[in-house]
Amino acid sequence: MIVLAVALLAVVLVVAVARPRGVPEAAAAIPAAVLVVSFGALPWDAAWAEIGELGPTVGFLAAILLLGRLADAEGVFGWLGDRLARSARGSAPRLFALVFAAATGVTAVLSLDATVVLLTPVVLATATRLRVPARPHAYACVHLSNAGSLLLPVSNLTNLLVFSASGLSFLGFAAVMALPWLVTLAVEYGVLRWFFRGDLPRAEPVERPERPTPRVALAVLGLTLVGFAVSGFLGVEPVWIAAAGAVVLAVRALLRRETSVRGLVVGTSPLFCLFVLALGVVVAAVSAHGLSGALAGLLPDTPTLLGLLAVAGIAAVLANVVNNLPATLVLLAALGPAPAPALVLALLLGVNIGPNLTYVGSLATLLWRRILPDPPRLATFSALGLLTVPLALAASTVALWAVSG
Repeated sequence: MIVLAVALLAVVLVVAVARPRGVPEAAAAIPAAVLVVSFGALPWDAAWAEIGELGPTVGFLAAILLLGRLADAEGVFGWLGDRLARSARGSAPRLFALVFAAATGVTAVLSLDATVVLLTPVVLATATRLRVPARPHAYACVHLSNAGSLLLPVSNLTNLLVFSASGLSFLGFAAVMALPWLVTLAVEYGVLRWFFRGDLPRAEPVERPERPTPRVALAVLGLTLVGFAVSGFLGVEPVWIAAAGAVVLAVRALLRRETSVRGLVVGTSPLFCLFVLALGVVVAAVSAHGLSGALAGLLPDTPTLLGLLAVAGIAAVLANVVNNLPATLVLLAALGPAPAPALVLALLLGVNIGPNLTYVGSLATLLWRRILPDPPRLATFSALGLLTVPLALAASTVALWAVSG
């Protein structure tokens, strides 16, 4: 059974990475999930339990994806691009710093998918307007979509999975992760700025009028973020806060006839959400047949500095072998039912920072590569990753040890 489960997981990941003829990730994941259950690799009750456990996380994913797309339809990202171009004032290094900050903020509040799918095209268009190389700014978007997603539980799907296992409140999670996040940002900015120093010539000043400020959408996003912060005190799951923000913008868009019910459903990316659920079932089958046990023998059970470094390193390696989402699911199972919160957060450092090393590390990176008109060579991507990932991972883990000890 372990051979079947591993083979099916490999097929699912290959299809997710390559997407032959544009087939959605769910096209392989759903049949694979059915097969592992049908052949007894995972009992039906265990499969349903896995789906039930992932349900709130996937529901939040759908809500935050819809919220980001509705904000884009309201003009938030176009307005942001105009602000970036004007604020750069003819300086390419200043534009890079602004893009870095924008990618950090969008990732933290609207998740890494918004940075990749919605912000990256705007950044590319802004660089073209200013007649500067787009490469540094595009790399800033992808690196920040991964490594910059450490701060809030809502910033990444891996965060949501880890958040559920950490036992922390929303604000408690953010408080512990703030220093590791800031340290990671400092490493990323310093290395990226040095690596692309030759690609930051003087830009062309932009005098075009800015678009009107999308005040309603910005207000909704701000209130949603406040809702996330107070959700723990109110006893409300973050999924309902995200859903409320999406409903406000959805009703507004429907009343103005800017979208349809079908458009709203498509905006939740239902096939991708089904992919996540199906992948969880396949990974649960692999874990049940020895992988989690093998990893459990490697993972430390005490949150010493060496223990945290070991967990973060193993998580980073596994993310680049099987993708960070399956890696998170497998490692959470390997850590057991009640791991120390610091160990769980060290895992998160590995699966979020590690994917900047290879294309297969995260689905966001794969999607980013498809968006670019001229995808970069793997050698360049990995060379930059070799400079950022080990340093950021070590520095952020030390910071986590310092605040959690």
